[in-house]
Amino acid sequence: MKLNKIKEKVTLNPIMTLLILIAITIVASGLLSLIGLNATYNQVDPTTGEYHQILIKVQSLFSLSGLKYIFSSTVENFASFTPLSMLIIILIGIGIMEKSGFLKTAFVLLTKYAQKKTVTFAIVLISILMSICGDIGYVIMIPISALLFHHGRRNPLLGIVASFAALTCGTGLSIFITSIDSSLLTSTLLSASVLDKNYRLGQFSFIFIMLVAVIALSILITLITEHIAVEKVAKYDFKEEKREFKLGRKEIRGLFFSFTAAAIYLLIFIYNIIPGLPFSGNLLDYSQTLYIDKLFSYNSFFSQGFIFIITMLFVILGFFYGIGARTIKNNNDLCEDLSHSLDGIGKTVILIFLTSVLLNVFEKSNIGNVFCGLLTELLTETKFTGIPLIILFFIISAVCTILLPNPLSKWLIISGSIVPLFMNAGFTPEMTQTIFRFAEGATYGLTPLMMYYVIYLAYIEKYNQSDKPISLFTTIKYQLPYSIASGLVLLIILILWFILGIPLGIGGIAAL
Repeated sequence: MKLNKIKEKVTLNPIMTLLILIAITIVASGLLSLIGLNATYNQVDPTTGEYHQILIKVQSLFSLSGLKYIFSSTVENFASFTPLSMLIIILIGIGIMEKSGFLKTAFVLLTKYAQKKTVTFAIVLISILMSICGDIGYVIMIPISALLFHHGRRNPLLGIVASFAALTCGTGLSIFITSIDSSLLTSTLLSASVLDKNYRLGQFSFIFIMLVAVIALSILITLITEHIAVEKVAKYDFKEEKREFKLGRKEIRGLFFSFTAAAIYLLIFIYNIIPGLPFSGNLLDYSQTLYIDKLFSYNSFFSQGFIFIITMLFVILGFFYGIGARTIKNNNDLCEDLSHSLDGIGKTVILIFLTSVLLNVFEKSNIGNVFCGLLTELLTETKFTGIPLIILFFIISAVCTILLPNPLSKWLIISGSIVPLFMNAGFTPEMTQTIFRFAEGATYGLTPLMMYYVIYLAYIEKYNQSDKPISLFTTIKYQLPYSIASGLVLLIILILWFILGIPLGIGGIAAL
């Protein structure tokens, strides 16, 4: 009894935890800078093809100049913090779908005749496949999964945990090359050019191993959700009485209106991302070569406006359902529905603000970059080959991801040294990049330094019915079974692929 009381006293509110992490980062940057902690990494000059050694040092924020930087950059950094704007915009669309009754009608119909495992598997698979759209999956799938589970009379916290696990563990899995993969591949080929200037790879060089990994991980995450996580997440009590859902004429008319309007909207949208047809392809960036880059490059209209495109789809579904089902009768109903999901998000905004500060000071300190560089140096000094080298690189990449979640920043430090090292050890550049991407997924969901962790944290808090908050460390603990199991499965897939000599994809092989 006394032990339980002690535990309750030391439980930290996530807001307080973030404040402590910010303070630790500032103090640690001062101490590490004082002892002169630094690292070097190799970077290949794209023009000359020659190596350049880059020195990176820990930058102290525990100083007058550091504190000036924090105070001067905080407001601007928060205003431009992507998760904030993306979440607010998408919540407008989700709000009208929920308040009009569209989500309840659609989700109750989906879950009424489907097995629980089937619904979970569908959520997990879609979440993994959302990697092709970049980070937008976090602001779409987490709230949608919570509502789907809720309307299916299941714990919404379980839906949040499962979708976040799928999004993070599957972050490096994509059947088709994403814009991130394309950028990584550019660095990979540049590093490979040190030993082979003519090395080339196609868009489908990873497709076989990715297909297997996506299916394996979808099944694994579903099983963990249904047999382990369901017992670990906080309990959820449905206070309202359970009423039998009946699909009446109003609901049918509402669904018909909403799906018809959405189909027209999607047809117009899809036509504008298909190149080569009359007046088509207006949402593509034609300065790029690969189609995936035309679609998702930073400068493409599709990439810049994708979150708004999805929000408008949600608004159309909710609005036309409301018109058909007569749940939206006038302009006041519409305005109330649009703002519904934004009610009571004060704590979410505070969590996002503190996360933006934490990420800002941690990035400025260079701590993650330096440790990533040091671990890369450690790997280059080993004499491992074959399977031991795969395992060691997998572990190092997973550890680096905790301190430096951004794949592009991490690969920029790692690739210049590791790709030639692996080529000399008999591994292809594509196999090296695959090991790196698989390893990221093992720990991507365990670090609050990942930009979209705060969305997961905020929604756990939103559906928490206890008088006491669920701590940040508890939310990490929810993800541990997924992280350990997915890491082991992905590592086994890599080792089997190497032993059996199976092609990674079309034109992609594991060993030279």
